[in-house]
Amino acid sequence: MGYAVDALSVEESIDEIYYFLRHAQRFDVGGRHGSKTYQCRWLACLNPHSYAVAKNDTHFEMALSNADWLVGDGVGIVIASWVLGGRLRVRVTGSDIFYGLTERLANSGGARVFFLGSAEDTLQLIKNRMNREYPNIEVVGTYSPPYKDFYSSHEIDEIVATVNAARPDVLWVGLTAPKQEKLIQACRDRWDVTFAGAIGAVFDFYAGKVHRSSRIFQRCGLEWLPRLIQQPRRLWKRMLVSAPIFLWDLIRARVSRIG
Repeated sequence: MGYAVDALSVEESIDEIYYFLRHAQRFDVGGRHGSKTYQCRWLACLNPHSYAVAKNDTHFEMALSNADWLVGDGVGIVIASWVLGGRLRVRVTGSDIFYGLTERLANSGGARVFFLGSAEDTLQLIKNRMNREYPNIEVVGTYSPPYKDFYSSHEIDEIVATVNAARPDVLWVGLTAPKQEKLIQACRDRWDVTFAGAIGAVFDFYAGKVHRSSRIFQRCGLEWLPRLIQQPRRLWKRMLVSAPIFLWDLIRARVSRIG
């Protein structure tokens, strides 16, 4: 269906990212002879909604395709892999990566992290909880950008400068799709960051503003249902528009393979 989704478990994904973080060679922004010699590597999450949105957004499609790690965050992606003979068998969510990598870093010397996105009060709640639960992980900065669909070049310059001044190892971006993925793709060559993760709603989950669905719903592939009940105006389009588009394309891909 056009995307190379990583066929890794949660632990395997975290292992790869952690290994990269601990072994990546870091250069100063600007590099020798005025050219940057280091590129941030990043993770994006693919689900049926982002798949459907990207069909009509070339920049979003390019960002998803260029992510260094593209994980199947949605039971529909796992089902599609099974139907089309792929190797993906388990769902890997942005929450899995955030919590798993944070634990790994906290237990192995800590790290410098930055949170980009959401509102100021949410960022403060995140910072307070991180300081309380992971004292050896240093939150070196937070930034709440303007609430708008597109950022001007001046606003992007300000975002880049703010992040680079903090020099984090890990940059967590929670701006919702497709804005967060397109921003990372546009700035990855300019950020002095080792790893960036586009994790959307995880900011609200970790801050306690939105409750993630119980493990029973997660294991049944119905994590979207309680969230739809909590935030119907925000999420109705995912189920009534994006899901049928994804299903139709999956059927067409399957028929094409049989033919």
